[in-house]
Amino acid sequence: MIVTLVDIHVKKDKISEFIEATRENHRNSITETGNLRFDFLQNTNDESHFILYEAYESEEAAAEHKKTEHYLKWRSVVESFMERPRIGTPTRVIEPSDPDSWRY
Repeated sequence: MIVTLVDIHVKKDKISEFIEATRENHRNSITETGNLRFDFLQNTNDESHFILYEAYESEEAAAEHKKTEHYLKWRSVVESFMERPRIGTPTRVIEPSDPDSWRY
């Protein structure tokens, strides 16, 4: 199981557009084979700061996500919205250890 935390800072005038594009990416990502979670979070203290919490069954499933049409579209659309480059931090899951407890 692989979880990546993606830290994103968006230009203030692009927040609405970023949310719209990322909602579409989220809706498609949760239907992917191997996807366990795809949470889209906004910092309550800084509306331009977002976190994507992406959980996949395997490194291969996470890599396949990055080849999907919806991800490639999202990346292309939101790139100019970002205040600075996004940072993806891969993490190892300690708990919950049972992948079935992750399903939507």
